[in-house]
Amino acid sequence: MSMKKTDLERLAGLKLDSAMRGKAAPGRFGHAALPDRKAQRKLDAAAGLVPFACKLPAELTEQLRERATGREGGINALVAELLAKGLKA
Repeated sequence: MSMKKTDLERLAGLKLDSAMRGKAAPGRFGHAALPDRKAQRKLDAAAGLVPFACKLPAELTEQLRERATGREGGINALVAELLAKGLKA
């Protein structure tokens, strides 16, 4: 049974889409080589980090992102610092 042209085009599009999502940009474009997710989880666990998800208002998250730019440790370090200060009070 042969496939219709539209089915072939759809499958080709899905193949292209999954190929684009699967590969990271090569190092020559200035992206540092990041460990894969499994390795990153091991590094985080060794550092004593635990994932913690919560829902926040959009305005608050924008403020956090603005404050975290240019900060070493990024948003994770900022949130940890703010939570530590808040829990001391």
